[in-house]
Amino acid sequence: MISIDEQHEELRNRLFEIRQQHRDLDVAIAALSEGGYKNELQLKRLKKRKLLLKDAIAKLEDELIPDLDA
Repeated sequence: MISIDEQHEELRNRLFEIRQQHRDLDVAIAALSEGGYKNELQLKRLKKRKLLLKDAIAKLEDELIPDLDA
């Protein structure tokens, strides 16, 4: 059985990974946007992926916040 502390540590590690992916997408989107040739479809896909990661970050942050009703 996994302890609460271990679960929180796993969530924090996953949150770190997702935040890194989100930052990496920022860089990729900026580079693609600044280039002379713009692939609008690729930009749209990257932005959609970035939004999905943002939602995942919010969900993990909510899981890490202690439940005040408990």
